[in-house]
Amino acid sequence: MQKIIPPDREKPDAATAISERPLMVLSIIARHGKPVTVKQLREATGLPQSTLYRHLLPLKKWGLVQEQDNLYAPGPLSVQLAWGFDHTSYLVGNARAEMEKLAAKCGESVGLMVAVNNQVMCLDMVESQQSLRCSFSKGRSHPLLRGASAKSLLAHLPALAADAVIAASLPDQAREEQCLRDELAQIRAQGYAVSEGEVDMGVWGVGAPIFDKSHQLVGAISLMSPAIRAEGRQQVLIALTVKAAFAISERLKLY
Repeated sequence: MQKIIPPDREKPDAATAISERPLMVLSIIARHGKPVTVKQLREATGLPQSTLYRHLLPLKKWGLVQEQDNLYAPGPLSVQLAWGFDHTSYLVGNARAEMEKLAAKCGESVGLMVAVNNQVMCLDMVESQQSLRCSFSKGRSHPLLRGASAKSLLAHLPALAADAVIAASLPDQAREEQCLRDELAQIRAQGYAVSEGEVDMGVWGVGAPIFDKSHQLVGAISLMSPAIRAEGRQQVLIALTVKAAFAISERLKLY
């Protein structure tokens, strides 16, 4: 049975406000990728079973969660939320054209990423048309620590927010923390992050941040390619990805 890691990798009953616990339960169900048992939720949240049932009740009532055979999954209202987001997100709306242009130029998959609750989440994806391509998909998330997408976001988060992510992810690991901080400083200086095999084996990626008119971080563009296909053209892929992120940032300055 797959083990679920809570968003902040700590026992959230100590870190999460009581009023926010139903949302925490919902977020775990939403990103798990398949129906989840109460036992798995209990392990992930550290909450008593009776408390979990109490939080699940209103989520089921409102259609955010559905139950079948003692398994819990996103409910039908999630479809409305996803539809509403796709049709109203100013970030997705302003990024899509540049994402399609970048994917067409490079022949690789391009994702739009944001930082949410110590996770990097894919908001939108333009898939490569080549038969060998990366498996990262819209809606997928992973900890805000590994990979070009995550590091390009983490490097530009406000200092207090970045410190909280690092402290939760690397407790009592001073050497690893310093290495990460040095890498993040380099990413800020050069304007992009690159990685290979940090999230998915055999995948090379580059991530570049997107800023709004107040120069606040709003997301990142990430280009992903099988490492074997990226070999020898990394600098071209980096330059085109940084250019696309800059173009999206310029569009957002108009809003």
